[in-house]
Amino acid sequence: MGQDFGGRIGRDWRDSDPWWPAEPAPPAGAPNIVLVVLDDVGYAQLGCYGSDIETPVLDSLAGSGVRLSNFHTTSLCSPTRACLLTGRNHHRSGMGRVADLAVGYPGYWGKPPRENGYLSEILRGAGYATYAIGKWHLSPEDETNMAASRATWPLARGFDRWYGFHGGETHQFAPALYEDNHSIRAPESMQDGYHLTDDLADRAIEFLSDLRAVDVDKPFFLYFATGACHSPHQPPPRWREHYRGRFDLGWDVWRAQIFERQLAAGLLPASTALSERPGWVPAWDSLHQPDKEVAARFMECFAGFLSHTDEQIGRVLDFLGEIGDRDNTIVVVVSDNGASAEGGATGSINDVRMLNLDPASNDEMHERIDEIGGPLTHNNYPWGWTMAGNTPFRRWKREVHEGGIADPCIISWPVSAFDNGGIRLQFTHAVDVLPTLAELAGLALPAEIEGIEQSAIDGVSFAYLLGRDGATAPERHETQYAEMFGSRAIYHQGWKAVTFHPVGPLYDDQDPNAPFDEDVWELYHVRDDLSETVDLAAQHPDLLNELIELWWEEARRNQVLPLDNRVLWALVHPKPDHRRPRDLFRYFPGGAQVPESAAVNVRNRSHALTVDVTVTDRARDGVLLALGSALGGWSLHILDAKVRYVHNLYGKERHTIAAPEALAPGEHRIEFVFTKDEGLGGVGVLRCDGREVARDTIPRFTPSGFNGVGVGVTCGYEWGPAVGAGYAAPFPFAGTIRRASVETRGPVVRDPLAELEAILAEQ
Repeated sequence: MGQDFGGRIGRDWRDSDPWWPAEPAPPAGAPNIVLVVLDDVGYAQLGCYGSDIETPVLDSLAGSGVRLSNFHTTSLCSPTRACLLTGRNHHRSGMGRVADLAVGYPGYWGKPPRENGYLSEILRGAGYATYAIGKWHLSPEDETNMAASRATWPLARGFDRWYGFHGGETHQFAPALYEDNHSIRAPESMQDGYHLTDDLADRAIEFLSDLRAVDVDKPFFLYFATGACHSPHQPPPRWREHYRGRFDLGWDVWRAQIFERQLAAGLLPASTALSERPGWVPAWDSLHQPDKEVAARFMECFAGFLSHTDEQIGRVLDFLGEIGDRDNTIVVVVSDNGASAEGGATGSINDVRMLNLDPASNDEMHERIDEIGGPLTHNNYPWGWTMAGNTPFRRWKREVHEGGIADPCIISWPVSAFDNGGIRLQFTHAVDVLPTLAELAGLALPAEIEGIEQSAIDGVSFAYLLGRDGATAPERHETQYAEMFGSRAIYHQGWKAVTFHPVGPLYDDQDPNAPFDEDVWELYHVRDDLSETVDLAAQHPDLLNELIELWWEEARRNQVLPLDNRVLWALVHPKPDHRRPRDLFRYFPGGAQVPESAAVNVRNRSHALTVDVTVTDRARDGVLLALGSALGGWSLHILDAKVRYVHNLYGKERHTIAAPEALAPGEHRIEFVFTKDEGLGGVGVLRCDGREVARDTIPRFTPSGFNGVGVGVTCGYEWGPAVGAGYAAPFPFAGTIRRASVETRGPVVRDPLAELEAILAEQ
């Protein structure tokens, strides 16, 4: 049992004394802890950080707590989450980049080691109930399917329950959900008004009510990680309309207004200047009117998404008040990185189209403007709004200038002696959250967790900042490195050295393949110039060189090396697949969806779908095999008793091949065969019982990813929204599927990403 027996064991119960080992017990009065992690919310996008987007719940937390105005993250989601939960630097946790882009070096394996214990493991060991709600993104992509190890999933890392999703993003109306250790479907359909953020709040309340129904005193840790505001920016319909016309002023004016409010609130040093709009971001006034309308619509949907999320966080906090737990609950709210520029210069109505190198044109987006924010788009705003969302800073997510790594952080605890409404300008970092919460809860950090010796914590508690004297307290987190995809920075005692290295041909003239030694380092005194507007490298070359050398020391200590900016390379050369190679994949009716990364690869490749079915007069319609959703995929189904195949080219267009005659009752073999041509597409043929019933050309078959929201292969139903027209997902098959399989009949074809990666390698 791991400890000595404290009783007495005789020959029988008459001369024996029972004994029970002590249960973990937190300190008397230990607070509950709620850690809210927002996604892709920039420094300036909350009301309490200068925005006019309505976030009354978070603004109220700021008014009753403390805002950290110099808080930093890693510039990407998985790495920041590793920092928050372990208190260690992200490379030390093997999370040098997002878990989906793991590569074969210790700092980039995508699997935090056991010696880096999670906050959930520490708190559960101290007697807390522990619950994870929402986005995880701390498991490598190849470990997110039903055949994978659960060793990196929440329940294996200290959480009692989990309800949420793997990966970076999911559809907000039809999410790819997981509960505890298994895949599940959403409890309602979008036709019934379902929305993921509502559901996450419902589940948080459910978990806490289940706890309090049994134990009214046990403290809890709730890790509440929303899908918002990562793309797709899909708010419920009422919030999609709430901000109509509010952003017609454009990003330049909006940004200037935010900056004035930030200065007036004292969020920034008085000496802070507003960084210039970079040359690759167009002036709002230079846009044509249709482009302004589309850009404003993108931002309206983002704002509605954020306000709706604020509302749902409020529901959870209101429930804590109802059950008497609110006063003794520490609430921390952070974002994982700066605002995202992944929508590109003009925005995106389906991010997976970027992977297929076929982004929507301005004209197409304007034609589909009413779809933006709804279930048929995977929308992301243009980087003009990204720039404004990171006011007053330069650059954005994935980069280590302040726009990528400076983020909001609010901490509130009603029964504490916090400086309510206070703002703190001292440097803090995501690794500081764990030691801070441990100190506030009165917990010593354990030397071992489940027999595994724990590594040193990198974070520094900022509990010293939170009281009324905290504004003038000397800064304790004095040194912090940053690195993401080859961009590097080092903060040390008020100074920051930083260099940008591009990841690809996006918006800079810099060569992504240039040697890292050729990168130009900049130097800023960020204690006065937080927005990095005055480069002092020429005035202080010795100091700059000292900071660069300090960066290399930190890099060697934290497993940062080797430097690697090859995002496309990582996508084209994923972690080795140790499954036995095969050409035939069998799927089973009603089973869990198989993520695209683990499913059969039919992208732009000859293949065949074969399904043996039994149908009756009353049971003929429904989905046989499918992959994806309305955002991209394919579906073989029976509609109005007629066999039909639909290929959905990432939401841009559908190609339908349908049998002209109804299927008779009885047993049938239904086949769809795609034969690739020499170009971008091929010919699709439908057969029933060996007889050809329809054929047509599919001019472009999806080459590089069907959809970006985590939905893979399903058998006997679709995940939704529906791949094809004329039916609604899940559209379950009413007959009997006796056997279903997919056979690949041609080589894997190099996709556009591979072609682009090869071109870049040759430059």
